[in-house]
Amino acid sequence: MKLPSTRINDIDELIAVYFSGSLSSSQLTQLHDWINASHDNKIYFLKIREVWFSSICASDTERFNKEKAYRDFINKNIKKRNRFTRNIWPTLLRVSAVAAIILIVSFFAYHQGSNTIKKQFTNIVMEAPLGSTTKIYLPDSTLVWLNAGSKITYSQGFGVVDRQVQLSGEGYFEVTKNENLPMKVITKELVVEVVGTTFNFKNYQNDEETTVVLEEGKIISHNQLKPGDNLTLCQNQKVTLNKRTKTMKLSNVVSKNGLGWINGSLFFDGLPLHDIIRTLERNYNVKISVTDESLNTYRFYGHFSRTENTIRDVLDKLAGTNKLKYTINGSEVVLFPVQNTLN
Repeated sequence: MKLPSTRINDIDELIAVYFSGSLSSSQLTQLHDWINASHDNKIYFLKIREVWFSSICASDTERFNKEKAYRDFINKNIKKRNRFTRNIWPTLLRVSAVAAIILIVSFFAYHQGSNTIKKQFTNIVMEAPLGSTTKIYLPDSTLVWLNAGSKITYSQGFGVVDRQVQLSGEGYFEVTKNENLPMKVITKELVVEVVGTTFNFKNYQNDEETTVVLEEGKIISHNQLKPGDNLTLCQNQKVTLNKRTKTMKLSNVVSKNGLGWINGSLFFDGLPLHDIIRTLERNYNVKISVTDESLNTYRFYGHFSRTENTIRDVLDKLAGTNKLKYTINGSEVVLFPVQNTLN
């Protein structure tokens, strides 16, 4: 059923403001709720979108004026509906008649109009500061956890026009299923395409490796460094992309081991020291340097708690492997190869 508190003419105006790129966050939520309330509402929205896009002819796209378009749309298409009842079917019949006329509008004009509207959408950026995690719900109810120093960016049209998210850092996703509108999580090196599933995606800019761990469902990973190199992941599988060699590797894992960071855990499962350093810097807000680059060839295993273990506790465990030693001065940490350390 439609939301009882929302009248058809109110929705028409809300849709017009949406296409003009001027919706507030609360209005966008209201529109998403109304669209998702029934199949009829979705059909109605798509019909109105066709009318809106096709009204922008190809010759006018470069000088598109969203304020004027909004006024014209209100005057020509909304005020007429004041005499309509709340029953959507009579309205749909009228819109369908308009849609039939739209068939003569050129393919180019339609898509030019669509692209023009998309450019009006505002990008929304959500971040997790250093030393903490952030929990977010996207407009389609997808749950996202962001690890320290991470951010996601998505369009104001998310969930209606597309479901694309740009990720920088690490995020855990519980994606709401929508077979008609697959979700894409995009990074520079790797793109993940999903319908409805649960996975962890890690790709910090300075890390040597990008990893995706699938907890539930199925996903497709697209290697952006080597076009055409794609891998399909099933439950409890992990794809690792080496940024230097541009190659992907598939392996079986216990997915939950890598998700402890949501609760403040740090899990190093053969992680390169270079990436461990970046993880510690983000979680403890320190600066770590090495005196010998050969240290970065080592991989380490360990399980720590950010709330229970200090940075010194973690460094002591790393030093206990007899591969390195360290000095610490406030927030500055220096790592040394064992053979180059006097103490």
